[in-house]
Amino acid sequence: MRTIFRLLLAFASATLLLVAAAAAYVTLAPISLPREQVEFTLAPGSSLRAAAREIAASEVGIEPWVLIALARLLGVESSIKAGSYQISRGTTPLELLRKLTRGDFTQAELTFIEGWTFRQMRERIAAHPDLRHETSALSEDEIMHLLGAPGLAAEGAFFPDTYLFAKRSTDLDLLARAYRAMQQHLHRHWQARAEGLPLRDAYQALILASIVEKETGRDQDRSLVAAVFINRLRLGMPLQTDPTVIYGLGNAFDGDLRKRDLLTDTPYNSYTRRGLPPTPIAMPGLASLQAALHPAASDALYFVARGDGSSQFSRTLAEHNQAVLRHQKGGRP
Repeated sequence: MRTIFRLLLAFASATLLLVAAAAAYVTLAPISLPREQVEFTLAPGSSLRAAAREIAASEVGIEPWVLIALARLLGVESSIKAGSYQISRGTTPLELLRKLTRGDFTQAELTFIEGWTFRQMRERIAAHPDLRHETSALSEDEIMHLLGAPGLAAEGAFFPDTYLFAKRSTDLDLLARAYRAMQQHLHRHWQARAEGLPLRDAYQALILASIVEKETGRDQDRSLVAAVFINRLRLGMPLQTDPTVIYGLGNAFDGDLRKRDLLTDTPYNSYTRRGLPPTPIAMPGLASLQAALHPAASDALYFVARGDGSSQFSRTLAEHNQAVLRHQKGGRP
């Protein structure tokens, strides 16, 4: 009897060793891949079973049951994260599962440039192949409503930067990040603004910063450009800045700003109307926000482009007219 018991115990032990060896092999052996790297995407809300099937269907050589069993054994069946993944040859099932539970996504990126309009932002978003396009058919008002800012103009509301995101993220998620970033930067800089600025609120600072962004050809001139506009606002002088006029013309602008354009009244014509336009005209960057809220100590009221990216600043109209004759025909403020 004892002999039989010993035999059964030995058989059970051998079986357990074989099972353990098989499990170790399945868990630690590299997954078969048809290429050096394979990408796959798990949709939000995918169950463990659905995720395992999607991975197997993406040419990743692992049976769905293996991944399911391993996840359940480790107690992580509810920890699989949606997103886009990339695995390379040599990856084991255990490493794959760790990647899925950590959310070790492959990332894409998109850069929004200082001075872009919201229309240019949307064009770049629409052309990006790694985004899910949920806002393509939405108006600007509808997008801002979804972002929790109903009634706020989309123009200038987003912070220019390079954004990394998991592939197959939504364009609305990306816009939300850019919107929050601008609100944070604007709030911080508004709280630290110079005293005595002729600006009612942070939104007016954003508008001014967008004009500074479009009018500055050289970083060193940025705070001086802002000073000219601040000085004009204090005196009640029209800003007389071409970029606002061009923005107001919209699609009617053909690249050549004519005298009749400067005389045609629109809400954005800073030659026919005093004060700031009703909304920003582009996305300002941090440097322009800083300049708008900390302008240089200057009493200049005019500036004209020299043609090399820099500007010449003048205190009086007579000085300005001389600078215009020297550098170009017909200058800026």
